[in-house]
Amino acid sequence: MPNNSLPNNLSQKIDEIVIGQSSLIKQLLVALLSGGHVIIEGVPGTGKTLLVKVLSKFIAANFRRIQLTPDILPSDILGTNIFDLNSRDFILKKGPIFTEILLADEINRTPPKTQSALLEAMEEQQITLDGETMLLPPLFWVIATQNSLEFEGTYPLPEAQLDRFLFKLLVNYPVKDAEKQMLVNAQQGFKANSDLNLIKSIATVEDILILRKEVQQVQVEHNILDYLLNLVERTRQHPDLVLGASPRSAVAWLNASKANACLSGRDYVTPDDVKEVAAPLLRHRLILKPEAQLDNVGIEETIASILKQISVPR
Repeated sequence: MPNNSLPNNLSQKIDEIVIGQSSLIKQLLVALLSGGHVIIEGVPGTGKTLLVKVLSKFIAANFRRIQLTPDILPSDILGTNIFDLNSRDFILKKGPIFTEILLADEINRTPPKTQSALLEAMEEQQITLDGETMLLPPLFWVIATQNSLEFEGTYPLPEAQLDRFLFKLLVNYPVKDAEKQMLVNAQQGFKANSDLNLIKSIATVEDILILRKEVQQVQVEHNILDYLLNLVERTRQHPDLVLGASPRSAVAWLNASKANACLSGRDYVTPDDVKEVAAPLLRHRLILKPEAQLDNVGIEETIASILKQISVPR
């Protein structure tokens, strides 16, 4: 049986600081264990950046943050070769991408040329600079954030880039009781950003890599594989969709389902695992037809209808 005590402990500890986002925290841990990159979308002030910082502190991972703006260049992310006058040679100045957890804040504020600098790194865990290929750390994990309200001066991510993110997670406002607890904590002197340095790690990068290997050992019966493939096929045939799930999506869906099972302490995948990760995995990959959008059909309800249309295996 998979050891889910560490991820459950991580979830509990993060929930004590980022209050009222238990579901979001679980989905983020599913992505971490399956090795999939994540987009987090929400209005300002809902704790997107804080969540990633807290998680990186608890697992003692190297963390770098890039505040993306329209004038950021690919070299600002990847790095560049600089001529050293003393050695009379070029020296590589590595960019922030050489880290274990990379937070790309407001990724849709930077132009496509800079966005594409992340493509090779996210897909192949390596980058190429001046013809030289360099490997990134084994844990390498990208979390990108974007504001759901601001559209002026933004550059929406193209489909090829979106498909490289495992999940798109939506940050909602916390419920009233959770928000009151935040106010109580603030009244008692808790300051989230300044108190981050007081966090003691409860896991190492090696622990996470071991958990990822355990996820790969989770068993999937053939009827579950057929169920997943039927869902994927339905996205490609749905009358309201112009673009369905890609083969890469199917593999990502399988890995996320296995990670979800692992978090539940099981070494096998159930249909509920497949269904539970469907919305965050599909909402950024599926594209509605214009006529469906005019009829106020939403992507979330379309995903829900697809799940209802395919029979669950016994």
